Formats: sequence, structure tokens, C-alpha cells
Amino acid sequence: MPKQDFSKHATNEAVPRIRMLWNRVPAQLAKENKKSVYGLVKEGARAKEYELALLWLSDWGLVHKVHRAAVPNLPLKTYEDLKSFKLFIVDVGLLSCMAQLSADTLLEGNELFREYKGALTEQYVLQQLKTLRNIEICYWTNGCGSAEIDFIIDNGSRVIPIEVKAEINLQAKSLKAYRDKFSPNVSVRTSMANYKKEDWLINLAIICYRHPARRLIFIL
Repeated sequence: MPKQDFSKHATNEAVPRIRMLWNRVPAQLAKENKKSVYGLVKEGARAKEYELALLWLSDWGLVHKVHRAAVPNLPLKTYEDLKSFKLFIVDVGLLSCMAQLSADTLLEGNELFREYKGALTEQYVLQQLKTLRNIEICYWTNGCGSAEIDFIIDNGSRVIPIEVKAEINLQAKSLKAYRDKFSPNVSVRTSMANYKKEDWLINLAIICYRHPARRLIFIL
């Protein structure tokens, strides 16, 4: 649904806030800490001013809201921090258009593009995870914010951490910190490197598997 169509389906009062929130999602995903902050939508904005706009976008399937989990325990949904969440667009192609990325930049690469490549990769992995049924998706950060796991998923029997890498750099400091603290049975990293299974870590190759979430089915 193009943003010009918001006025056809939402009230006149809600449309300005829906548009402002929608237009700010790409910028929020570009930040190292991708937690959505209403103050970045409009200076001094409060949550209650944009709650209905966010609910509208979510109900229409235009955004995915991923909450932070305070503790990665079962059932994951009961540990959601409702005040902390990340917003993702429904499709990585749409996100690229909203960010005004040219096809040449995407295909050939660009030094100025490196920072946003992480946002696109995380968006891609999230929308693939959304194709899996009966799983809960959150993300995790430690108390001081020095470690973050892009996604943790609950399949009903265990919680699996997933770290997303946009390059072949396989350093997984946050994943190691998470493992030391919670001792998960299996940990997953998606990257541009080839598939590799280690004692505690499975690397899923995004470049080799166009749908990494389908590979996750065998892990689940």
C-alpha cells in the first residue's frame, strides 16, 4: 500500500502520524542500536501519540514489530519488554526504495553503503523468519547494551539465538556473551560465509541459500 493511500483507509486525524512513523523506519534501522524511539520520529514525541499509528501499520501488515526479551526463557512472549522494540518494513525491496538506494549500489557495492547493508540484511532475515509458523521472534540485549542478539526465536521447546552478519566477518562477540550467560543448546549465525557447523554454532550462508529460514527448519 503506497503511503499516498493511507488517507483512503485511515482517519484524517491519524494519517499525518502514520506517514511520519512510516517514513522514519528506514532511518531507525540504519542506527547501530535499532531500537525504535518515538523521539526520532518527531522531537519530543511520546509513545501514546504514535501508538495508534503503529497499530494501524501493523494491522495492515506493513511493518513487523519485534520486542526485546528481558530474559530468553520459555515461553518467550511472556518475557517481552513492551517498551523496547524494533520496527521492520514488510519487504526488503520496499525498504531499499524507501531508503532511495539505487540498483547499482546494491549490485556493485559502495563504501558509503556498508553501514546500511547491515540493516538490509537484518530486514531480509526477519522477513524470512516470518515465513516460519508457530515461532515467536524477539531480540535480546544485555543490561549495559554492550551485547545484542539480532533475533531470538521460540519454537515451543527451546529458544534459539540468531546473529545476523552482512559480510564474511565471522566474529560473534555478542553471541559468545549470550552463550556464556544462557548456555543455549544451539546458536545460529547468518552471514555471507559458507555453511559451517561447529560444536556450539551453526553458520547459515545467506548467499548460498536464498531463504535461510528454510534451512532453519532442520535446526528447529
